[in-house]
Amino acid sequence: MAVLLNPYLNFKDNAREALEFYQSVFGGELNTSTFSEYGQNDSPADADKLMHGQLTTEAGQTIMAADTPSTMTYTPAAGISLSLSGDDDATLRRYWDGLIAGGTVVQPLEVAPWGDAFGMLVDRFGISWLVNIAGPDNQ
Repeated sequence: MAVLLNPYLNFKDNAREALEFYQSVFGGELNTSTFSEYGQNDSPADADKLMHGQLTTEAGQTIMAADTPSTMTYTPAAGISLSLSGDDDATLRRYWDGLIAGGTVVQPLEVAPWGDAFGMLVDRFGISWLVNIAGPDNQ
């Protein structure tokens, strides 16, 4: 097996909702397991929270996520962004449009000085995304 680098996102209590949202944007297969399914629900409040979720898309993307158990301090994501890039303009714009639903545009998706279309957003779950679509001279 090749070595993979996959984002693993932590949420307070809405990892399932976030992963289902990402599935609506990217498609793919979503697998989830709760703390109770692994016998790790020390607190009854954690029983139905996600201990692990994984979305695997047909395009080869993988996003993993979990809820932070009540015994741990939740720290929102900061100082990191997930980046989507390539030359498939229609697909990347569709991802942008999906991710921005309920989120905030930080930098509009528009042609940047380097010739690519580039934009930044924070989705409704507080996750930062960068989208870069290769321009004609960079394909």
